[in-house]
Amino acid sequence: MAPRIGGVRLVHEGWARYLVAEVMQDDGTRMTREIEDHGRAVAVLPYDPDRRVAALVSQFRAAVLYSGGPPSHVEVPAGLLDEGAPEDEARREVMEETGLRLSRLDFVASAWSMPGISTERMDLFLAPYSAADRTGAGGGLASEGEAVAVHEIPLPELAAMSQRGALTDMKSLVLLFALQLQRPDLFADRG
Repeated sequence: MAPRIGGVRLVHEGWARYLVAEVMQDDGTRMTREIEDHGRAVAVLPYDPDRRVAALVSQFRAAVLYSGGPPSHVEVPAGLLDEGAPEDEARREVMEETGLRLSRLDFVASAWSMPGISTERMDLFLAPYSAADRTGAGGGLASEGEAVAVHEIPLPELAAMSQRGALTDMKSLVLLFALQLQRPDLFADRG
């Protein structure tokens, strides 16, 4: 008999739900596990192949600050799925956060972000854009308290950031590495 959830107790419900689950092991033993439950999410690395730049954002992150990191850090646009398809939600998030209208999305993976504690499964995309796709300044939704700063970073600089440990967001690293594998020409010296 495989392990199964015997029962769940809701501890907190807000932006995310926090649960305590009773897990029944295959040998009959019981244990409890905490679960952070907020569902599916998307993340996108928009990049301009002509100018060889990527559009990333920075905003306040309380959890990072609490754990000794900086109050904000650079990361790819991302967000929770509301009710739409992952592709539609990815385009919406990028539009809200960066002001870019994306047409093409290249699927990279659908992966659990923190399988030891969270139900979050994230769909990851690469998305080419051009200067003509900019429709606004971006900056997030003021009604949600988002103060998003948009950064267009040259791709070779972004790769150098990852090599020296300055790009510290996991989804951003995965998408950067995917782009480096798929389009190494964008990172080559033009010299």
